[in-house]
Amino acid sequence: MIDSVAIQNHRELLIEEFLQENEFFVERITDSVLKVNRTGELPVYINVDENQLFFEIDLGNVSEFASQDLYYRLLDLNTEILPVSVGIDSTQPDDARLVLVESRESQNLDDNELMAVFNSLEIAVDKVEEVLSDYVTSDGKE
Repeated sequence: MIDSVAIQNHRELLIEEFLQENEFFVERITDSVLKVNRTGELPVYINVDENQLFFEIDLGNVSEFASQDLYYRLLDLNTEILPVSVGIDSTQPDDARLVLVESRESQNLDDNELMAVFNSLEIAVDKVEEVLSDYVTSDGKE
């Protein structure tokens, strides 16, 4: 009977405080961009817009071994890694980057929802690395 009694606790924290309390390393890049990571994980960049949080992980430039087959497999992978998506960040045309992206509304964001984003990103990184391993050898060459 006692095991069925749950207590809900509602606290409000700034995103930086929450992440630090949950063992993330947080670096403020600009007023609207945070670089966040946990030990052993790739950094996640969080861009804070008025009503949105945009999460991005840079997986690097894949142009040396990119192919139609690779891009097809990565696009196909999008159906497995939802709500995360694989994309290309082409803001620097000479250095297009393979990225993982996710977004959330910043209003009424709760701790479980925010932690779920990081967990989903970790799973997506593993799945993308598995696909990329078929195109890259251990010495970095095809």
